Amino acid sequence: MNKRIYTEKKGIFDVESPKILQEIKTIIPNIEAVKVYNIYDVFGLSDEDFQKVAGKTFADPVTDILYYENPAKNPYFATEFLPGQYDQRADSAQQCITILTQKENAKVRSGKLIEIAGANEQDLQKIKDLLINKIESQEKDLAKMEFPREEQPKEVIVYEDFNSLDDKGLEAFYRENGFAFGLDDLAYIQEYFKSENRNPTETELKVLDTYWSDHCRHTTFETELTDIQFEGQFKETLERIFADYLEKRKFLGREAKPISLMDLATVCGRYFHKTGKLDNLVVSDEINACTIQIEAEYDGKKEPWYLLFKNETHNHPTEIEPFGGASTCLGGAIRDPLSGRSFVYQAMRLSGAANVLESVENTLKGKLPQRTITKQAANGYSSYGNQIGLATTLVSEIYDEDYKAKRMEVGFVVGAVPVDWVKREKPQEGDSIIILGGATGRDGVGGATGSSKEQDETSIHTLSTEVQKGNAVEERKIQRLFRNPEVTKLIKKSNDFGAGGVSVAIGEIADSLEINLDVLPLKYEGLNGTELAISESQERIAVVVDANDKERFIQLCKAENIYAVEVAKVTGSGRMQMFWRGQKIVDLSRAFLDTNGCTKSQIVKITHLNKVEKQSLELNKENFVQLLKDKNIASQKGLLEMFDSTVGATTVALPLGGKYQLTPMEGSVQTLPILGAKNIETVSLASWGFDAEISKQNSMVGSANAVVESVAKIVAMGGDYQKIRLSFQEYFEKLGQNSEKWGKPLASLLGAYDAQINLGLAAIGGKDSMSGTYQDINVPPTLISFACANGEKKNIISPELKKEGNILYLFNHESQENGMPNYDNLKSIFDFVYQGIKDKKIVSVKTIKDGGLAVALAKMSFGNGLGADINIEENQVFTKNIGSLIIETNESIDHHLLKEIGKVIGGNQLIINGNSFDIEDLRQAYTSTFESLFPTTEKEKIVVEINETLNSVSPRNIVIKKHHLVQPKVFLPIFPGTNCEYEMQNAFLKEGAKAKIMPLVNLNPESLQESIKNWVKEIDNSHILAFSGGFSAGDEPDGSAKFIVNVLKNEMMRDAVHRFLERDGLIIGICNGFQALVKSGLLPYGEIRDLDENSPTLAHNAIGRHISQMVNVKVVNDESPWLKGMKDQVYTIPISHGEGRFMASEEVIKELYKNGQIATQYIDLEGNIAHGMPFNPNNSLFGIEGITSPCGKIFGRMGHPERFSEGLFRNIPEANYHNIFKNGVEYFK
Repeated sequence: MNKRIYTEKKGIFDVESPKILQEIKTIIPNIEAVKVYNIYDVFGLSDEDFQKVAGKTFADPVTDILYYENPAKNPYFATEFLPGQYDQRADSAQQCITILTQKENAKVRSGKLIEIAGANEQDLQKIKDLLINKIESQEKDLAKMEFPREEQPKEVIVYEDFNSLDDKGLEAFYRENGFAFGLDDLAYIQEYFKSENRNPTETELKVLDTYWSDHCRHTTFETELTDIQFEGQFKETLERIFADYLEKRKFLGREAKPISLMDLATVCGRYFHKTGKLDNLVVSDEINACTIQIEAEYDGKKEPWYLLFKNETHNHPTEIEPFGGASTCLGGAIRDPLSGRSFVYQAMRLSGAANVLESVENTLKGKLPQRTITKQAANGYSSYGNQIGLATTLVSEIYDEDYKAKRMEVGFVVGAVPVDWVKREKPQEGDSIIILGGATGRDGVGGATGSSKEQDETSIHTLSTEVQKGNAVEERKIQRLFRNPEVTKLIKKSNDFGAGGVSVAIGEIADSLEINLDVLPLKYEGLNGTELAISESQERIAVVVDANDKERFIQLCKAENIYAVEVAKVTGSGRMQMFWRGQKIVDLSRAFLDTNGCTKSQIVKITHLNKVEKQSLELNKENFVQLLKDKNIASQKGLLEMFDSTVGATTVALPLGGKYQLTPMEGSVQTLPILGAKNIETVSLASWGFDAEISKQNSMVGSANAVVESVAKIVAMGGDYQKIRLSFQEYFEKLGQNSEKWGKPLASLLGAYDAQINLGLAAIGGKDSMSGTYQDINVPPTLISFACANGEKKNIISPELKKEGNILYLFNHESQENGMPNYDNLKSIFDFVYQGIKDKKIVSVKTIKDGGLAVALAKMSFGNGLGADINIEENQVFTKNIGSLIIETNESIDHHLLKEIGKVIGGNQLIINGNSFDIEDLRQAYTSTFESLFPTTEKEKIVVEINETLNSVSPRNIVIKKHHLVQPKVFLPIFPGTNCEYEMQNAFLKEGAKAKIMPLVNLNPESLQESIKNWVKEIDNSHILAFSGGFSAGDEPDGSAKFIVNVLKNEMMRDAVHRFLERDGLIIGICNGFQALVKSGLLPYGEIRDLDENSPTLAHNAIGRHISQMVNVKVVNDESPWLKGMKDQVYTIPISHGEGRFMASEEVIKELYKNGQIATQYIDLEGNIAHGMPFNPNNSLFGIEGITSPCGKIFGRMGHPERFSEGLFRNIPEANYHNIFKNGVEYFK
């Protein structure tokens, strides 16, 4: 039986419709109202099973209205994903149905119905054009209800006449197939197949086009530069740097190698490695991520670890499908160090856009609106990172009109792993190659070649298969798998699936291969051999294991709910062979494949460099305010709060610091992710440097400054600059054969080379993207320097002003005559600052950039509301000067390059050269620019006030039993999407409990039943049941914790939980776990039960987005083992959620208050109950952050105390530990 249902969010719970209305009003202001409904087409369920799941899987009785007929009364249209696009909502719904019915034959397709009051037919078409991105979605025909038919795959054709084509025929064939490689490459391929005495298959040509694409093989960067010419006023500087590069090549014995952009980009790393200055570099055949070996210090011991880092760019896919492009940018970045067997725990995001505040009417033909791209990309990247559980602690978007050519979307991640967990061996004949993780679909087919091409105005309508679709829940499973040393020690070699899919990920893992495409797990039927070979479907990893270890490895994967299958064998043939349906569809010699096509050569001419002009403004309030409103200076608080910055319990400094959480951190700092450790001293620091304005004037100076900026930020956070390792991100226009265009990346790399050589630092990795052109618009010459270093937690500082009376110093970086940095002065001051921080004399450092010293000082003041009184040169006030530093000290310091400029003062004033500025006025200017795009306050909030004398007037009978256990047992069930299990487990381990985590396995109904039985056994033998935070099944279908609730309502699970409570077990639920407790009835009722429309719930935050920040919470009732002795205590803890708004009628809230069940409330800085932003992040009614059950044994809350550890959150003055875990464990002792 097939059914269609519609769900509507009730009034106050509907946060999506107002957001859509706001978007529509940007193009049609007179639209009256919008209502968004979810559509579910359900196939293959009996009437009985459908009734069983309808009200549990698709609708929430508290928040939703369920319809079986189209409810729209006004003009409407419906949308759905294109066939083949990953639909997380439908996938999660199917999993929930399987849990409730024990059957897996049901299929679901989801969509949206958008009803618009006040729209005519013409308006409707405009709205469709705005809201439907044809790359991923289409209008849904509500007259039809059908699941896309399983296609029959097309046969792989052989191009029978290929070898006989003459030059004209070959050129016509080239144009007809739209290859990314060159016509000369096609002629080269023809010669190869003539030598093989056969014609190629379609698959072989597609594989070669992918394997040799610029994206995969960096053909632009590998092109030989045969005639290099320097012209203009910087000729002498260029010649000096280039001569030094040639000298280093000679020293390295590389004179016979072609001069290329790639050689220039990597020569410093080779030089410093050979001369012993890069002694911690880890070199291997694996193509994973930049890897260095460091010493990890924790709990009084030291051991060797690998630190891996990687930058990834998804400019092309994010431009055409922002959500999917940005989410897989992060997913792809993670998989590189992940395939190196590391646990990825730290991330930054840097994006580039044009004017995101411009009218939608100004959108270029063939493009999405800038505001649409930037909002959906932020949603995509944050959604992926938040779901997988990756702390993103630095988020920045830069603005330049030339990014209208193509958006910039860059992710940077860091991972770490003990050295002895990793082995790297050359694959041997007979070894097995296993693919694990996600299934294969059409998403990403042609992505590598597509991103290597220039975009035109038809691209957005024709490239639907080129964008990969992310599945963070699946990748989280692989992260957990690789955190098991038994697993990692079986792996000889590993490679992630990115560009090129099987053809590259498996194709480059060994020299000789037999690949069986028939065994690849599929998302759906209908893919032919070519699509299987080049699909870039995400969340897949290929590993090489000894044939004797194959079965054990696959079993370990299954235990983590991961599907794994042997897909290839290592042979001794010297060829890459692929088989599909019994036919050999690829048979290429390794020697030919590794040529990467024809050798390219290019003349290069550098003529574009100009002197960098520095803007100097008069010191007055109008200029100060206008600068603070500038898009490249203004606060991006509403953007960066969307990204979970504290998950993993490694965050040393939050993105925004001070008691007001307004001073931006210089970079990202995390402790290493060491399982079971109590006190981790070793940290990783990361930062970026780049300035589009400077680089457009002079890309040589711009890239040298980029390196300096990235290094200065590490120093400003307390890092030793000599430990820094770099990775570059190059992003340039399509170069073609234009010698002057080629001069732009060459000049950039020469500038970066000069900085590396003079600072004694090396780039040990990087990524290039060379297609930033749209018609006559080109992206700015972009070379981003990413810096990464290991350091010590005790040395980390943050830039907010710390204390009245402290002294302020200025290091004013004066460039060389040619505009290049003064490296000697920089090195001297970097060493001095590092020592001053270690000696505890220097307490904050701020780098100076846009808006000069005045803007930097204002940002320092916002965090704690402290002012400053300084005197400086007029030309330093508002002038950009990269490399310059403001330094705050608690005593006098002396260095010939430093100048004392003033002191930190109380009050609310910044005084510069006698001119006084009100900090509140400056703050309002600073925080106003992006409020319409990324709001920081809710539009409406509900205030519920209850007489505080009613608190616990109806006291409960809390029964306290004596257990006298030495070591209580804690069970932490892991659902698909759980991401806080390690910090929760560690919190209990620190208090002396045994804590076991066990994933739910639902690969099929049989494994699901077996898994539930295993969970029941664990619950029956445990004393504490802990539900961790995360996004169970991606918070789908349309609602947090539905997946968990469906599991808890399984009869065996429900009975086990009730037995557990009867024998005095304790239950804790945090964030997603709290949502599960509320939506299952365990809170506030104390039992699993069906809810009704009057039950409390946790709804979407009033602001309509995810929020990550620190909050103050007060324990208002401690009648619970979890909270005993904590009444009236205030704790400053992290929160991170999208659905944390506690909602109930005033009568229900009053009843909970009387019962003493309201445990914790959000409060403001004065100790009052907070009803809305910024202190109550979700507009929870009556400020409720956590509640308990009638018996007090069940406690649920939104805040994350488990993420605290000594030395974390250093830029939040009042951060402290709400140690409920100690109370829970001691209850049983």
